[in-house]
Amino acid sequence: MTNEWETPDFCMMQQRLDRVAQFMKLEPNQLTPLRHPKRSMMVAVPVHMDNGTVRTFAGYRVQYDLTLGPGKGGIRLHPHVALGEVAAIAMLMTWKCSLMNLPFGGAHGGIQLDPDKLSARELESAIRRYTSEVISLIGPDQDIQGPDLNTNEQTMSWIMDTYSVNVGHTVPSIVTGKPKSIGGSLAFSEAVGHGVAFCAKRALKVHPIAGDAPTVVIQGLGTVGSVVARNLHDNGFNVIAVSDSSGGIYNAKGLNIPHLQEHVAKEGALQGYQGAERVTNEELLQLKCDLLAPCAVANQITATNAHAIKASIIVEGANAPTTPDADQILDDRGIVVLPDILAAAAGVTVGYFEWVQGLMHLFWTEDEVYKRLDELTGKACDRVFDTASEFKTSLRTAAWKLALDRVVTARKLRGLYP
Repeated sequence: MTNEWETPDFCMMQQRLDRVAQFMKLEPNQLTPLRHPKRSMMVAVPVHMDNGTVRTFAGYRVQYDLTLGPGKGGIRLHPHVALGEVAAIAMLMTWKCSLMNLPFGGAHGGIQLDPDKLSARELESAIRRYTSEVISLIGPDQDIQGPDLNTNEQTMSWIMDTYSVNVGHTVPSIVTGKPKSIGGSLAFSEAVGHGVAFCAKRALKVHPIAGDAPTVVIQGLGTVGSVVARNLHDNGFNVIAVSDSSGGIYNAKGLNIPHLQEHVAKEGALQGYQGAERVTNEELLQLKCDLLAPCAVANQITATNAHAIKASIIVEGANAPTTPDADQILDDRGIVVLPDILAAAAGVTVGYFEWVQGLMHLFWTEDEVYKRLDELTGKACDRVFDTASEFKTSLRTAAWKLALDRVVTARKLRGLYP
């Protein structure tokens, strides 16, 4: 079947799915429905520009699988976003939610625009029009939106307001990641980074490293990477290298993370930071370390550089930072990889908490959020480690097996209609 979904990103997700399905010995009738999204929508998003013209952008919403519950997934803004990219992340969200035992299916959305080239008014108009165009697909019991690339609390506020105006009453649970003043959950912004650090510490209990201060390299010092750096630094880890869009810095003796983050807060980037040598993002990935956390964008560890990776453990803080071809190389070399559907699943987990709080109109304290998050993440880690040990397979294969098991079982119980 050839279609618009089959971009390189989506085909890599299908490749992972096919590998695990073969490992699980799934029947063709079980696998085939899972290889493509349940539902996809492409919409035109016309916007009145400040110069008096009307410009139309392409918008997408994909619901990959809704067997376990309503769709859950973010919305991203990028000039090159495409249907296949959105479908790939919607598939990834399906397995994240399943692995974490959340009552959600997987979904995702996007608008093909460059937010840096739009005014605040133009951007608000694009988000609101997009919401109105996909409104037949979304809802607190259908498909819940969340922030992703180039979207944030303000974006979620616009989506929530647009949806609420259309239905005639306020619906907080149509989005997650919104400001706390209108129903956002405590700890949401730090959730993914907290989860990555939690999984890293849990991995070291199963795969211990010599020494008292494991060395850490973090690619991407944004919302996720900055929390990972601070959390691990505060827990006695030695963060020796970090990077952002301006490049990376490295100090074999360790970086002063609080001082470094003060510099970034003041200057807006790592550039100009003293006391460390400059490295490229490519060089940073190949530094010798105990723990490597790719927290930037997809497809960073590939068949081209996987042979040069010198980390003992990789904890994926980004979505799909490792390609399927690289997986096999890393596995053959004995490098442990904590996959994104486990390590980066804390964001959707706290999103679930926010959704529940909105439906209940009852808010939890930050301690309650972190306690529930650590409990769910810890149980998921244990299941993945135990499954990998039982079947003598990689952590990624174990995680995907657990996720697929839950979806396949649910599909079988629900049956095929008509």
